[in-house]
Amino acid sequence: MTQTPASFDRAATRKQLFHLAVPTFGQLIAEPAFVLIDTAIVGHISTSSLAGLSVGSTIILTALGLCNFLAYSTTSHVAILMGAGKVRAGLRSGINGMWLALGIGLILAAGLFAGASPLCWAIGARGQDLTQAVIYTRAVVLGAPGMLLVYAVNGIFRGLQKVTVTLWAAVGSAALNTLLDFVFIFGAHLGVLGSGLATCLAQWAMGLFLSALVILHARVRSVPLKPSKEGLAQNIGDGFPLFIRTLALRAAMVATVMAAAAMGTQVLASYQAVNSAWNFALNTLDSVAIAGQALVGRSLGEKDTVTTRYLTSLIAQSGAWLGVLVGLIFFFLGLWGPAFFSPVPQLQHLISISMMVLALFFPLQGWMWALDGILIGAGDFVYLAKACSLAALGQFLGLTLMQASLRLFQVQSEEIKIVLLWLVFNLIFMGLRAGTNGLRAKKGVWMLSAIEKSEKKNY
Repeated sequence: MTQTPASFDRAATRKQLFHLAVPTFGQLIAEPAFVLIDTAIVGHISTSSLAGLSVGSTIILTALGLCNFLAYSTTSHVAILMGAGKVRAGLRSGINGMWLALGIGLILAAGLFAGASPLCWAIGARGQDLTQAVIYTRAVVLGAPGMLLVYAVNGIFRGLQKVTVTLWAAVGSAALNTLLDFVFIFGAHLGVLGSGLATCLAQWAMGLFLSALVILHARVRSVPLKPSKEGLAQNIGDGFPLFIRTLALRAAMVATVMAAAAMGTQVLASYQAVNSAWNFALNTLDSVAIAGQALVGRSLGEKDTVTTRYLTSLIAQSGAWLGVLVGLIFFFLGLWGPAFFSPVPQLQHLISISMMVLALFFPLQGWMWALDGILIGAGDFVYLAKACSLAALGQFLGLTLMQASLRLFQVQSEEIKIVLLWLVFNLIFMGLRAGTNGLRAKKGVWMLSAIEKSEKKNY
């Protein structure tokens, strides 16, 4: 049996993982925090304003969520190159990522601004709700370039393992958003337009502040600020499979929502309540995964495959144990928390069952997300795109089989339906992702590929 290298300090590594994961969690909830602040304040304007915000925020969060590859790929690039001692190349790669983020953000802003009305209509907004949704969407989307800049810069600072500054930027931006909401909504009486403008300006403020810090780092190292064609091509090439991975994940989630809708209003409502809580908990698990990206990327940049192996094991175990903790929280939420989601007894019952079922699978999810972060940190993007697409296909087939079985056996029990829905999601979609990630992590191909990339002059 191979002995742990003397240089590998498990306690120190756990501490380092913790100090990276906690600020990262704050970063991850920045955009949802903007929407939460807007929701709390806009709710005091009118029902149609709140309905419009709900539709508009769904469009914005979905579009920005599909662009999270900007943070992931940049983290991997910078971490690997920093580990290889190529500090200037790491910053150069990050700056190329920022230019790509700005370009995508401008295209996204123009497209969503022009298509706001049909998109809001397609989601279901009508009449005054549609008017308010279009106003909010067009105002907020003007901040998309700033928010995507934040994604790329977050990736740079994660790769540099300097994440505290990004946490404070997120906190400051949320505070600015709140202040501007009060000024524009209650001071200038701009209604939902004021809410959208407040979020837009807060996003730009955070993006420009963090970008200025990167520029200062680049100036000290005499790193060019202009984009390079080769660097942009590399970022696009790496970003595309990560985009496919995210798209597959979103498609599987949409298919699950559609299956819940087909099971009836009560099942759909309970699914939405539990899914909202799950999405928040997911940020906790993802914070460990992202911290793992930075640690593994730097280790591979140093060409230390032995330490990388031990890092992989420790990070995966940490993810699993965090999953145990989150699972326990969900279990007790299932016992005492459903009343916070609904006053309806039957809906509370379904929420309780769902949370207890989901609680059983959080350790697996924590382990799986940690491995996801490790493989992303190694730049194993193509494999992850294929694996997530396979898992999404499995989810589609599983849901189809489940729905056919419910019809065949004429199942009417809402309890059985919601349990089956969560079992299919966890056993098939999450199970396939965990299995493919676990098999990949056992092999050394991903490490060798990352080391080979780090040796290239222009990464």
